[in-house]
Amino acid sequence: MSTGQMMLVLGAMALLSIVMLSSNRAYTTTGKTILYSELGITAISLSTSMIQEAEEKSFDHNTFNTPVTSLASLTPVNSLGPESGEVYPDFDDFDDYNGLSLSQTYQNSGTFNIKCSVCYVDTSNPSVASSSITWSKKLTVTVTSPSMLDTITGFYIYSYFYFR
Repeated sequence: MSTGQMMLVLGAMALLSIVMLSSNRAYTTTGKTILYSELGITAISLSTSMIQEAEEKSFDHNTFNTPVTSLASLTPVNSLGPESGEVYPDFDDFDDYNGLSLSQTYQNSGTFNIKCSVCYVDTSNPSVASSSITWSKKLTVTVTSPSMLDTITGFYIYSYFYFR
């Protein structure tokens, strides 16, 4: 083999090495993106499931069997959360989810931490918690995982209406 042919072979090997490294880097980046996407989808699903579970409950413990026509009949702001003896998943009203903290582990995805908080909100400004009782409550569900880069937060506003 002559020197010219040897140089062509070495150049071809160098070019092949560069192409292989670039391809490997692209596959690695794509793999991480897919993993983070799967984690995000799982976290969103957990948040949505918790919201759907809570929205099926009664608005307030006092509205469970009888209609309420006065704000004074609703649970006080500082008493939102499960009543004495209530434990998840046997909640009976929306504000029982206040203070709930769960961990769920999935074999391929890792551990997800779910935290819920419930507060009264004014319907004209639902992003701010109300310091007084209103006809609307807001559930905030936060899902985190050591494997995720971001925190997933879901919101749901539940309003009570009574028609005579």
